Amino acid sequence: MTERTFIAIKPDGVQRGLISEIIGRFERKGFKLVGLKQLIPSKELAQKHYGVHKDRPFFGDLVEFISSGPVIAMVWEGEGVILNARKLIGATKPLEAEPGTIRGDLAIDIGRNIIHGSDGSETAAFEINLWFEDSEINEWKTSDYKWRVES
Repeated sequence: MTERTFIAIKPDGVQRGLISEIIGRFERKGFKLVGLKQLIPSKELAQKHYGVHKDRPFFGDLVEFISSGPVIAMVWEGEGVILNARKLIGATKPLEAEPGTIRGDLAIDIGRNIIHGSDGSETAAFEINLWFEDSEINEWKTSDYKWRVES
């Protein structure tokens, strides 16, 4: 089933120059980028994004970090993109992330794990609506769409 997910390259990933490496992994997997922007998230946006963690001791650190510098916010589309993105990203703790995953290959520690990805369809819908206006999402077909649909 074609679905959408929200992916964000966090400030450490942007600062380390990993944008093209990360986007390339999603493109090579065959997913379609339908929304992309760079911004420094406001504290309010960060608090809404991490709202599920508001009662946890690390909430303040999450909010401070994600709003500390530029973030690349993206919407990706494709068959099973949510689960596949989670597999591409790897475990939250980089030491537990498998080699070949984004975090396994590139992340340093749990507080600087370079990327965020929605963990389910409801979360994806919430995060996409939080970070993007409808007008910022582009509907388009890939040049190989006909081959993919008819195969």
